[in-house]
Amino acid sequence: MLRVTLRGAGLPTVTLGSGETLFFGRSPDRAVPVDSPENALRVTAIALPRCAPHVSRVLGELIVGEEIARLRWHGSGETQVSSLFDAPGGARRVTLAEGMSLLLDEGENQLVLLRGRIGPGGEGTYDDLAVSIEVTPSGRGPVLPRPRPEEDDVDGGATAPAPMLPRLGREWYVALALAEPWLTGTDDYPRPPSNREIYERVLHWHGYAWNLERAQRVDDAIRSISALAFGPRDDPFRAGSGRAQNVRFAIGRRTAEVRLVTADDLDEVERAAARRNVPPARA
Repeated sequence: MLRVTLRGAGLPTVTLGSGETLFFGRSPDRAVPVDSPENALRVTAIALPRCAPHVSRVLGELIVGEEIARLRWHGSGETQVSSLFDAPGGARRVTLAEGMSLLLDEGENQLVLLRGRIGPGGEGTYDDLAVSIEVTPSGRGPVLPRPRPEEDDVDGGATAPAPMLPRLGREWYVALALAEPWLTGTDDYPRPPSNREIYERVLHWHGYAWNLERAQRVDDAIRSISALAFGPRDDPFRAGSGRAQNVRFAIGRRTAEVRLVTADDLDEVERAAARRNVPPARA
């Protein structure tokens, strides 16, 4: 028998026992399948507080068995899951995308949805949304009753698109160059590119570089990228501490993690540059 406890900021503690299922997200009530009264008693749905509008109505499905607890991810965005357990290395960290499942480790498992929570500045500012799931062998615990959906539920609307950079704009290309070491995965310890390297990469991809040969233009673009990737509370430029190179490293990694640009974007601009730079055929 297992007992699984879910906790989060502003969230009532939810405890599940073996044979029970929990759906959680921005507004999971209307999307939870219940095919019989008996199953309804074993299914719980809980809305996470202060979810951003681009967070899916159903993020995760937590299924508690007799010996294992499984997390099935339904969110359109990715989540990072980290846990500590008694094994060589002592920890693991994985990323779940839509449709993926993960067996949770015994002990505490931390879920982090990047930019998933409305920040203190209100709509348009975002923090990371963190949820803790603790798995312990035990008897059954009390279960939070499944809430009844309200007709005026403001969170029940369609999921909005996540805030992104204008595609093919200056900041988008700078973000692509900044995150390239993390998108390619060719180096275990990538370093962030310099201003000159960013300018040369953008010029290669686009043919026009928005005067990025001026270092100040690159710095301004990186500040804009950082504000969108981290939100106002965690923006390293607002913290005012740390070496500049360490800040750029953090921004490059975060830009890739929250998918402001992707490996597919990188492949697209590389192919476009290759087509543009094909030498003319000889007569």
